[in-house]
Amino acid sequence: MNCPFKKPRWARRKDARPQELLAAALDLFVERGYAATRLDDVAARAGVSKGTLYLYFTNKEELFMAVVRENVVPVLGEAESIIGNFEGPTSALFHEIAYGWWERIGNTKLSGISKLMVAESSNFPEVAKFYHDEVISRGNAMIARMLERGISRGEFRNIDVSQAMNVVCAPMIMLMLWKHTFSTLETKAMQPEKYLDSFIDLFLHGVLKQEAAPVK
Repeated sequence: MNCPFKKPRWARRKDARPQELLAAALDLFVERGYAATRLDDVAARAGVSKGTLYLYFTNKEELFMAVVRENVVPVLGEAESIIGNFEGPTSALFHEIAYGWWERIGNTKLSGISKLMVAESSNFPEVAKFYHDEVISRGNAMIARMLERGISRGEFRNIDVSQAMNVVCAPMIMLMLWKHTFSTLETKAMQPEKYLDSFIDLFLHGVLKQEAAPVK
């Protein structure tokens, strides 16, 4: 069994050009899901032979991990840096992180990865473990850190951070799932920006101390 955390071979090849393969794989994973995506189709979409694909990735699991590491993990790193260096009130930081997530993940094809994981994780436990360890756990820790910042600065009430973290994540996940599931069926399309504004407003008014006002 391959180690699910093995670094992809292309990372050690200076002459490798896997970006076309990663872009094609992302498109197909989002369009078809994990199970229905075939390496033959990824290679064809990228305009290379299947043999060329195998020069860089040994199997579909490794390819999926590379897609996530190339596209999703760096966004988490940027958000962590913002939280670590932010100097303003936590309400403003919360707004920046929520909208930054939407601009970099939610409003792009990357949001389809979330639907894929919800739909297929139980059938591919190694892939689910990888995604949980490198994306979900890290994202949860980032949100918890932001909430703890607000508490320690006296801006937020002394809330249960572990539960509040889940409350923050749920509306974000719901918006991504809706986008990739029902958005084309709606007679009146959901407006993501207004949805986020409402979510941010409701959450902050639930956690802020009475003397603190949300800052946009």
